[in-house]
Amino acid sequence: MIVKKMHEMGVRSEHAYMAAFASIGLTVAAWATSLKAEPGTGLDRADRWGLFVGEWAPTFFGLGLALSHYEQHDGTLTGTTASPLRKAS
Repeated sequence: MIVKKMHEMGVRSEHAYMAAFASIGLTVAAWATSLKAEPGTGLDRADRWGLFVGEWAPTFFGLGLALSHYEQHDGTLTGTTASPLRKAS
């Protein structure tokens, strides 16, 4: 399983989420850079660069969710957890 192998390599859900948010920023940067650096090619080329990088974010978010699910079942999920519910007597 890919998620298990990634987890064993040290990749955690937080890493995938950070990559997703970074790719959103890179989308805007790629679009703006292409628009300014290649003025003769027009808006179409800038849009293609932005969309190309923009397609990475959902993949990273999906990997983050899969890793988070694996971490919950593995018991290695980091961060704050809610206190256990107590039985009413």
